[in-house]
Amino acid sequence: MDVILVPGFWLDASSWEEVTPPLTAAGHMVYPLTLPGLESADAPRAGIGLRTHIDAVAAKIDSFDAPVVLVGHSGGGAIIHGAVDARPDRVARAIYVDSGPLADGGLINDELPADGEDVPLPPWDFFEDADLTDLTDDLRAMFRARAVPQPRGVARDRQQLRDERRFEVPATVIACEFPSSMLREMIAGGHPYVAELARIRDVEYVDLPTGHWPQFTKPAELGAAILAAVDRTAGN
Repeated sequence: MDVILVPGFWLDASSWEEVTPPLTAAGHMVYPLTLPGLESADAPRAGIGLRTHIDAVAAKIDSFDAPVVLVGHSGGGAIIHGAVDARPDRVARAIYVDSGPLADGGLINDELPADGEDVPLPPWDFFEDADLTDLTDDLRAMFRARAVPQPRGVARDRQQLRDERRFEVPATVIACEFPSSMLREMIAGGHPYVAELARIRDVEYVDLPTGHWPQFTKPAELGAAILAAVDRTAGN
């Protein structure tokens, strides 16, 4: 199958490089994306918003004849959900990596400090301890060296969804920072954070205990988890 990989904040297509080998070895075609404004530290970011990134993913979907699998990490989960809403008949499965579908009217994160049109990678003490699990000093140095400022509009724009057929697209949630059992409990309790996820008809949960960046801390395990979801989808 064709698999489109959407990175989280501050990352480009190369962030998936240690995740993709199991997928390509199994014969799947992978397409890691570098979204607008993330091409380099010097790339222009003015005017780039959440819809810009959703439209970029939708355009990639349109380049294929058959339905694709979308994978979104962190803030990329909101982006792929917007793309599912835009192309519900062209997505075979959405895979959320330590993320989930962002509901209409929601925003990704307006608490991240901005510098003009840029949202730089914050200092490590900005994050919760659970975010940083398994992220060694060497991995932190690597991440910070490759990090590109995120366009401010992507973090602060509100999600706009229109097509309820998005709830018919199967989803996989790969839970890292906290177990999937917690997500299930939140859904059962009617927590607003998971209200959109609760409306998806077919959701499977996979536990991959680590921090918020499994593509760095457990790339082989993440690749295997994505491959299993893609293979199940291809077999349907």
